[in-house]
Amino acid sequence: MPKITKRSGNGGSTAELNRIKLGPFMSEESVKKKKELKQKKNQQSTESNFVDSKTTRKILNLVKDQQNEVLEEVNGTVNVLENYGFNGNQGSPRESDIEEEIYEDDNDLEIDDLDLDAKEMEILEKFMNKEPKKQLNLSNLLLEKLNKNKEQSLKEQIDTQDKNFGLNEKVVEVYTKVGLLLSRYRSGKLPKTFKIIPSLENWEQILSLTTPEKWTPHATYQATRVFTSNLKAHLATNFFKMVLLERVREDISENKNLNYHLYMSLKKALYKPAAFYKGIIVPLCESGDCTLREAVIIGSVITKVSIPMLHSAAALMKIAEMEYTGANSLFIRVLLDKKYALPYKVIDALVFHFLRLRDDPRGPMPVLWHQSLLVFAQRYKEDMTREQKDSLIDLCKYQIHPAITAEVRRELVGGVERDHKEVKSMDMTF
Repeated sequence: MPKITKRSGNGGSTAELNRIKLGPFMSEESVKKKKELKQKKNQQSTESNFVDSKTTRKILNLVKDQQNEVLEEVNGTVNVLENYGFNGNQGSPRESDIEEEIYEDDNDLEIDDLDLDAKEMEILEKFMNKEPKKQLNLSNLLLEKLNKNKEQSLKEQIDTQDKNFGLNEKVVEVYTKVGLLLSRYRSGKLPKTFKIIPSLENWEQILSLTTPEKWTPHATYQATRVFTSNLKAHLATNFFKMVLLERVREDISENKNLNYHLYMSLKKALYKPAAFYKGIIVPLCESGDCTLREAVIIGSVITKVSIPMLHSAAALMKIAEMEYTGANSLFIRVLLDKKYALPYKVIDALVFHFLRLRDDPRGPMPVLWHQSLLVFAQRYKEDMTREQKDSLIDLCKYQIHPAITAEVRRELVGGVERDHKEVKSMDMTF
């Protein structure tokens, strides 16, 4: 094999050296071209992540045009009385509210009644209040407030008989027409003049001008949304008590069921749980004439919506201290079925609620009372003391139901007592 001769000098030219290093398949020119192509691609990718000033200006102009269109549409609704015309045209689908709408049909919500026989209904009637508590409507409340003001002049006292109470004639005219609109309302935007009512100092007085008792169920739902969102809890209580509760009870009385939109109004009211209990549940129980149908329908709202424990615990304690009616037992059972971790103070109040009816002069307790006692024993037997359990077992000797009492006694006999749990927890502390 011949000997390879080495190159003399500096080892050859640079081009020859590069050719040797790069191999026979790649030249220096091809490598440069590949580098240039790679740099161009990187530059294009970085440029694609940015928008030039011309395109940015176009986008901003489009956004501004859209904002102007929205503002024109909103400003066009300021004169709502002229826009609606009060001719029965309640707006088109194009004017539908941006907020959540109800698209279900107007079929009434169907709630099954309690299956009570004639004898049980007769027992229940004995526990209904013969003289129900009078409910205040909005106008009566305003009269009562104004009559209490001793600094009124004689002329102002005479004017209290008038619903307008010296308001500006234009204001009275506008809100009277708004009330006419709400008596025909089906869908669309509410008047701006109505939406500002919660922000007014005399909102109850202004609201009475719209005659809430004549609102459609659709209008009542939209109004409940507005007032629930914009009023504090103690003020929302007044709206629920004087407007929503009256409409719900009236609809149930007339139709033997509750309109879907009124049912949704009750669910919307639960966004203010304290106001819901104080404005609807407590007045309903205190009235003494709450029917089972009303209790079942309104109780189903509580069942379906998640409510903070403290609000429900306070309501339970309040109902337990009231004079007993059948509806009270149903609300107690519904709240107990939510399985809250109730404070011991509420447990004690419920135990006393059942014990104080041991020798009730009205006779044997209705089945609703026995059902609520059974649920209480099932859910909270481990939160009672041994003494409380013994008292309730003794109660079963006086108030007996053939199908329920034995089950109540069985629940109370077993389980761990509260005092035993407290001793055990003390042993674990150091």
